[in-house]
Parts: sequence; structure tokens; C-alpha cells
Amino acid sequence: MLNERKKLILQAITELYINTAEPVSSNAILENYDLACSSATIRNEMMELEHLGFLEKPHTSSGRIPSGKGYRFYVDELLNDEKISVEEIQYIKSMLETKVNEIEDLTKIATNTLSEITHYTTVAIGPNNNIIQDIKFALIGTRLLMAVILTENGAIKETIIKYDDDITERQVEGLNYIFNNRLKGKPLEKIDKPMEEYIISAMSDQADVIKPIISQMNRKIEEAGNLYLKGADRLFDYPEFTKTENAKNLLSVLGAKNTIQELLNSGFAKEINVYIGDENEQEELKDVSIITFKHTLDGHDIGTIGIIGPKRMDYSKVISIMKYISKNLNEKADKLKGEE
Repeated sequence: MLNERKKLILQAITELYINTAEPVSSNAILENYDLACSSATIRNEMMELEHLGFLEKPHTSSGRIPSGKGYRFYVDELLNDEKISVEEIQYIKSMLETKVNEIEDLTKIATNTLSEITHYTTVAIGPNNNIIQDIKFALIGTRLLMAVILTENGAIKETIIKYDDDITERQVEGLNYIFNNRLKGKPLEKIDKPMEEYIISAMSDQADVIKPIISQMNRKIEEAGNLYLKGADRLFDYPEFTKTENAKNLLSVLGAKNTIQELLNSGFAKEINVYIGDENEQEELKDVSIITFKHTLDGHDIGTIGIIGPKRMDYSKVISIMKYISKNLNEKADKLKGEE
């Protein structure tokens, strides 16, 4: 579609605009890139690129900026992986070596690390489908009962319930049997009202014991889909979001948990997913780019992490860092799973 010179000029304009946030002129390209052609030739090529829809010309400038189509071509065809610095590698490794007991905590650490290194807003959610592998109840006192839920993706949910009366070992055996019999192999979210009613009816003589358990387990279910958000204020360091309306729209999206979850869950099963401007379905996200990756354990989806930034995001650096974190995160998750 584009000859080599047009590709080089589009790449130059995109990279200069990413770095400066200023429309790029032919002179700026000549000063920063050795293209072995005149300023007039570059201007002609820029006009053709604009005609083809790869560039846009802001009303107040003679320079050009990439369009959504231009960014997409840049990401798909022109992007080179950027080398990660030794300092960044050391920082990522040190953060992911933080001692954690749950894979979800590892996801949270990775989200924080990604925001710190890239200086963009990062978001993450846990897996869509937490399949229950085992439920264990154990007495830790005559009136204290610990409930532990283990899911197939390695997540562990535990809670302690305090009772006014003593609990017997025989009651605990009954709880272990009925909960595992009805819930093992099912999604964590299956502990809904009908299932609650069934379990209570099956152990009607122990309703006072069961109701607090289900209440606490439902609370843990809500936590399982927790949305992590880090560096929400970082977006406002960029001139694109200094306008009140743009900032207001973006804040409304970041504050809508369901919208963010839907956004992260829409990713394909490939290594890195990039959504640029108008490719985002929500109107409030037309001025941003979103890059996501899913991390897995034993073939199971254990969460999705995403970066939200301006359309002139430093794609090369962000994608390189995400690939590195993804690789190390999966290795750490495998190790954590093996320690159970």
C-alpha cells in the first residue's frame, strides 16, 4: 500500500509526535531523520499520506499528526521492539519477586509496576471464570470457623466466621460434604440465591451456621472480580487531557467498574491487544489508546492487565515492557502454583 519512503515518513511523524505532542513539519523530519530527499519531496509525500487517510492536519498548524489509521499502520507494520533498560529489568524482577500468597496479589503488583515504569494509567481484573476446585472448613477455636475456597486457576479465598455458640467437628464434616458436593467444579459465582436456598434446606437444622458462611463467601465472590486501578491521575500529565471535557469523559469511564471490566474482557487470546481511538466502542475512549494482555496458568485465564494512555502513546516501549512483564508474570504464577 505504501512505498518505503512513505513508510519512513509516517514512522518519523508518528515518533516525533509521540515525543513532542506537536504537529510535525517537513523541516522537523529533515532535522531528525536522514531520508536523502528534499523538504519539498517530504511535503508532497505528507500530502499524499493525508489524502490516503494516514495523517491529519490540525487547523492551527502546517504540520501533520497521525490519524487513527496512521497509528494502526505504525503499530502493525512499523513498530520495533524497544530494548528495556537494565534498570527497568531489575525493577520489574524485584517487584515480581515480592512474596505473595495469592496469584491475584501478583496481578496487583504487576499492575503497579507497569504504571510506575510507563507513567500511564494501568488497570487489571481477575479471571472471568473461577472454577471451584475445593472448599475446606476447619475449626480454629470452638466458635471460630475458617472457610477456604481454592479455584482451578490457583486463587485462594479464605475467610473466618465467628459464632456466638460452639461449633462441633461433626457440623464441620457436614459443611465440607454439602458445599463440595454441590459446588465443586462450578464457577465461584454459582453461589447465588437458589444455591443458597438449596444448601440451607439440605442442612435446615444448621441454618444458623450456614447463613453467616454464605454471607462471607458472597463477599469473597465480589472481591474475586476486583478491578485494580493504578495511576489514574497520570493521564492528566498529557496535554490531550487538559481540556475539561476530555478529562471529565475519561474520569467517568475510569469510575465505571463494569465498563472497564467489559473493556478488558473483550481482548482476543493473542499476546498483546491494541485498541486505538475510534476502535474503542465507548465514545468517552475515542481519544485514548488501550493495550492489554491476558496472563494464564495451566491454560486457564487468570486475569487481564491493560494500559490506558493518549493515542500518541509510546507503543514501542509499552509493548516491549508488557511482553517482558507478561513472560515473567506467567513464570512467577507457575512457581506460586507449584508451592501450593
